[in-house]
Amino acid sequence: MKGFRYLDRVSSLALDTGICIACGRCVEVCPHQVFEIAEDCARLRDIDACMECGACMRNCPVNAVAVDTGVGCATGLIHEWLMANKLTNSSGKCC
Repeated sequence: MKGFRYLDRVSSLALDTGICIACGRCVEVCPHQVFEIAEDCARLRDIDACMECGACMRNCPVNAVAVDTGVGCATGLIHEWLMANKLTNSSGKCC
């Protein structure tokens, strides 16, 4: 989903670069291109694009990725819809 933005600075996503083996599975399964492989290790390219779906965590063979999954997907999509339909106040927040 190119151009998708979640909520700035709220993602629970964490990457342990000390145990990452740069297999690239996180890059393959992430629907928002949050990860990239650089210098033989995964890196967080755009953490604020993470919707906390958990695909990266479930597919990491060495458990280098952690994220609190839950309502992030729904919250992100609702936020995007509100912004697209200009249903936010001047601060960019709902209600």
